[in-house]
Amino acid sequence: MADDDEDDSMLIREAITVSQLHIDLHTVSNGEELMDYLHRRGHYADNTVAPRPSLILLDLNMPKKNGLEVLKEIKTDPELKTIPVIVLTTSKAEENIHHTYSLGANSYIVKPMTFSALVELIETFGKYWFETVELPLGVVGGENEEKPNQSSTH
Repeated sequence: MADDDEDDSMLIREAITVSQLHIDLHTVSNGEELMDYLHRRGHYADNTVAPRPSLILLDLNMPKKNGLEVLKEIKTDPELKTIPVIVLTTSKAEENIHHTYSLGANSYIVKPMTFSALVELIETFGKYWFETVELPLGVVGGENEEKPNQSSTH
């Protein structure tokens, strides 16, 4: 998960716990950090610190490199473009929605206003992305699993 708002990151982590989903959530606070994570640069060079994500939750409004810039980089990189990117943001702006999909986002979700709505969203999200969808080889650790018990999200 790439989001510069520590409160949002904490709430999503708590919603995952309440939802009883087995998701190994790794967080970064800006777009440059996310790209370092994905390319295993700097302190993310160790695979145990930076496992390849099954999908990326991406906020649009981040410092250093915003979500749109990061999305474009990910979806034009042959090594990264198969990782699903779900934009999770506060913006309802039609321009942002259109732009993210044109850059290759897999989903666009507006952050819910209440914790109970966030828990419901995370439960639905988890069932869809980790129990229903078949992800390409290499996205879930090099092999498709029938129903992964634990997935890594960033």
